[in-house]
Amino acid sequence: MNSLKHERKFGFESWDKEKINKVFSFAQDYKYFISENKTEREVVKTLRRIVEKQGFVEIDAKDYTQNKPKKVFKVNRDKSIVLGIFGKKPVKEGIKMVLSHIDSPRIDLKPHPLYENEKIAWFKTQYYGGIKKYQWPAMPLAIHGVVVLENGQKVEIKFGEKEDEPVLTITDLLPHLSAKQMEKKLEEAVEAEEMNVVVGSVPTSNSKLKTLNSKSEEGKDLVKLGVLELLNKKYGIIEEDLVSADLEIVPAGKARDLGFDSSMIGGYGQDDRVCAFTSLQALLSLDEEKLGQGVVLVFADKEETGSESNTGSLSSFIPDFISEMLFLEEGKHDENLLRDCLSATKAISADVTVAYDPDYTSVFDPQNTARLGAGIAVEKYCGRRGKSGTSEASAEYLGEIRRIFNKKAVLWQTGGLGKVDLGGGGTIAVFLARHNMDVVDAGPPILSMHSPFEISSKIDVYSCFEAYQAFLSS
Repeated sequence: MNSLKHERKFGFESWDKEKINKVFSFAQDYKYFISENKTEREVVKTLRRIVEKQGFVEIDAKDYTQNKPKKVFKVNRDKSIVLGIFGKKPVKEGIKMVLSHIDSPRIDLKPHPLYENEKIAWFKTQYYGGIKKYQWPAMPLAIHGVVVLENGQKVEIKFGEKEDEPVLTITDLLPHLSAKQMEKKLEEAVEAEEMNVVVGSVPTSNSKLKTLNSKSEEGKDLVKLGVLELLNKKYGIIEEDLVSADLEIVPAGKARDLGFDSSMIGGYGQDDRVCAFTSLQALLSLDEEKLGQGVVLVFADKEETGSESNTGSLSSFIPDFISEMLFLEEGKHDENLLRDCLSATKAISADVTVAYDPDYTSVFDPQNTARLGAGIAVEKYCGRRGKSGTSEASAEYLGEIRRIFNKKAVLWQTGGLGKVDLGGGGTIAVFLARHNMDVVDAGPPILSMHSPFEISSKIDVYSCFEAYQAFLSS
């Protein structure tokens, strides 16, 4: 009678050696991807390079009636990207969509960041997304991003990642003087305005700058000038250019295998670039000639801050892209056709969830929390308290997802965000549901989520790839 029960299975216990070898090989590519792409701009740049090599054409208003492309993409302000492949069925009858986000919790620079205090140069910061501020001091940090000059030239910066390159850091208070700090709540132990990044301590050696500064400001800010001089020499920027910049402070270093058995991956930004990577690999693995419905992958920005902004999923760029696909087939833009397409679309909101942590059992419902190594986690709903702010998948749609995954022998489990009333969270699913489409959350469970060093299981990463592949090809 055991077949009547639904029991969680673990990949390392149930998969054969040949498949485990595939898992470890797949993980190598994944580690490289998240190590090299720590910002949304870097992800978009990498994805564009990959898909253009695969024959994807950037969609625009051209007349493609004579030679309609099979595979299309659109980049939105270098911070989000959408990919689409036409299937045998017309787009107006609905598509299959997987949407992930490519932004991660981090620390951003304020518009006027650079200052000097006690002969040390610092950057002022503003944290981005839901972080625990106390996790960020006293660790090596890198800076990634772009600076746009007054003439419109875009300068890319990536500093602190090479082994022979300096890093940056945020200071912490020594234990000997931390008595008052240790009495504070964790949330207050490190104040946001104290998260200033150390960037230099050598004053300028330029005698001309010293003389000019001495006359005007009594010799102050010589270390700041020294840093500005280095930035100007290396990147051609001046202080005013930092106003028009997207510069992000992230943990320095590469993703690593974790555990004596190398069964896990530790690294920054796995929420949610794990779903971006696995859904992309799933799309590229499809047999385009056998594709029934058209498919669309969305890689969105700003999820960690509510999905607002013109690059977040609340922007019109997603329906606009699908409208362009409809135009290529129908030869016209039609709001009714677009609405019909969206309401007939089946979607997966591809995002991570929490993995059960036996060191913190008091916050979890053990029966309804995903486990590391047991496959992709499917969540019927998330939200807070009384299902506030959630999109809840219907029984019918969950039944369809189950059939798809079981038919392809995908390793899957259910998941949830802890005990009721203890917290919660949301995903992009609620914004897709506004278009009247069926959508469910599905992604890997993660330990230490939103920390500078998140933990995933190689089993779950590979299960996501298989799940998205099965869904898109169904």
